[in-house]
Amino acid sequence: MIPFLLTAVFALIIYLLLTAGSGSLGVWSPAELVMGAFLALIVAAISRNFFCKNHNVRMANPLRWVVLAVYAVVPFFLEMAKANIDVAYRVITGRIRPGIVRIQPGLKTDLGVLLLANSITLTPGTLTVGIDEETNDLFVHLINVKPGTERKPTLEATEITAWFDFPTWIRRIAE
Repeated sequence: MIPFLLTAVFALIIYLLLTAGSGSLGVWSPAELVMGAFLALIVAAISRNFFCKNHNVRMANPLRWVVLAVYAVVPFFLEMAKANIDVAYRVITGRIRPGIVRIQPGLKTDLGVLLLANSITLTPGTLTVGIDEETNDLFVHLINVKPGTERKPTLEATEITAWFDFPTWIRRIAE
């Protein structure tokens, strides 16, 4: 019951944040509040096992959400900016060496692997193409594989994200 309630409250908060300022009762209209509660219950019924898998309420800690926000604003944003410049340079000069590499981030939770895979995919020039579910290793397509790297069977995640260690940040959030 706790995972259901936590997920419903979280979904309601997200709904209210997204619809703020469009009503007559404070910031929301009565119909929006009722619809938000209804949708939050539906979302909780469908996804409670994802948010609080095996009654693990670790992600209900507000401090983890603060760390997630800092991760999104600072290291992830800066890495995306750096990757945009690098991709633009490679497109203009034609200096690309595409390839697929395997990285071992050492993440234990599904949420951590999901966050890392999405972070890599959202970064220009990289794409997560597969996940080894037994070891949580990621297969990543890179626009430019460094010479000598293609001979290595696996890479450390820090070799892909040079400035910031995404797995360390994600470990703080999800594990």
